[in-house]
Amino acid sequence: MVRNIVVIGGTSHPQLTQTICDNLGIPPASVLLSKFSVGETRVEIHESVREKDVYIIQSGGGKVNDHLIELLITISACKTASARKVTAVLPLFPYSRQSDIPYNKSGAPLVKSTLQSSSFTFDSIPPTPYPEKIESSSLVNGIDCLQNHLTNAQIDDRDSATSNGIRHPCVNGAKRRDTLDSTRSENSHFQANSLPATPGIPNSNGTPHEEAINARAASSLSIIQAFEPRPGYRQWVAQAGTLVADLLTCAGADHIITMDLHDPQYQGFFDIPVDNLHGRPLLRRYIQRHIPEYRNAIIVSPDAGGAKRATVVADSMGMDFALIHKERRPIKSSDRQNATMMLVGDVRDRIAILIDDLADTSNTITRAAKLLKKEGASQVYALITHGILSGDAIERINASVLDKVVVTNTVDQEENLKKCPKLEVLEVGHVFAEAIRRVHHGESISVLFQYD
Repeated sequence: MVRNIVVIGGTSHPQLTQTICDNLGIPPASVLLSKFSVGETRVEIHESVREKDVYIIQSGGGKVNDHLIELLITISACKTASARKVTAVLPLFPYSRQSDIPYNKSGAPLVKSTLQSSSFTFDSIPPTPYPEKIESSSLVNGIDCLQNHLTNAQIDDRDSATSNGIRHPCVNGAKRRDTLDSTRSENSHFQANSLPATPGIPNSNGTPHEEAINARAASSLSIIQAFEPRPGYRQWVAQAGTLVADLLTCAGADHIITMDLHDPQYQGFFDIPVDNLHGRPLLRRYIQRHIPEYRNAIIVSPDAGGAKRATVVADSMGMDFALIHKERRPIKSSDRQNATMMLVGDVRDRIAILIDDLADTSNTITRAAKLLKKEGASQVYALITHGILSGDAIERINASVLDKVVVTNTVDQEENLKKCPKLEVLEVGHVFAEAIRRVHHGESISVLFQYD
């Protein structure tokens, strides 16, 4: 039994809170977590936390925003109640997939597509063009289309002006470039000394050159006005990384304990200690105990971003490694952004084990499984640390060629287990309980990062 410690469980994962408390030999603290009728979060702590170490367990699955606000209010309440130290235990860190620096990356759609079909094909859309096939079209109503229209308009104007004997002004022998700014400047210069002209009827000061410039400006302006960004176009990516880190720190958190951050750089956003535990030892133990002749199997990373994560497991177990190269290509904004996949490695007549840190809509792992089966893999396992499994993920897994999907219970999987016979859950409560015990007594937690 650990003394002078209080464990508070949020509403995101009560089962994990109870498991951690059972391993520590203490009961969970008595708290009231509810909502007012308007939707505001209500937190009441029914026991003393004065001069005690408080550990608040709240995962990032389910209603992420509600759970995050609930965690912040609970941290603030404990600090106000004179807690000596407040540690936020986040098995799945919320907003960990949103990088602090904007970059071009496509993930799960913001909302479920309205054009969903009843069956899943797990194919790349659009497919990679073969030598005999024409190249796929670019963004619909996008920048490339606009540039092509502007270029064609400039060429047509240049040809028509040349046929009428009109020459553009030159500087040092070089032709002045017909841009929208130059066209507007020329147009405004001529209109300043002339009356408004009616289309097709020259005014008193009108010349063929002025009419050509006016026509060219009107044509270019109509093209610009006709352009509209496609739905879902993002002009800026919010910096949610440092924001969430600052919110936790300002609320009063003194320490963060989490597992398998999607972006390891996230630890640098905090001014307080962050312990990023690994779920790889659990996955490694599962491979050794439940996959027959696992040394003849092959570890596969579903994308290049997770190659390092997968190679660590492969190297520690002396297994071969393969990689799936994924190239995302834009398609219709109402559909998912799929990617063309290519396997690097030999999986024929072998058990393929996909290793990844999280699965949200399961689009990546199901399409990777289809590719592995097509390349001759006898069985395909998917070992995931965080099984978010939102949207139609369960239906997608059931319809896929995956033989088994293994996740940890950093996110509550009670409902998913009832719907998916392929799903298997590994317990992580004892890992967080041991981390809490060692942090509370000031011991090293490096043993939790070891595989043996």
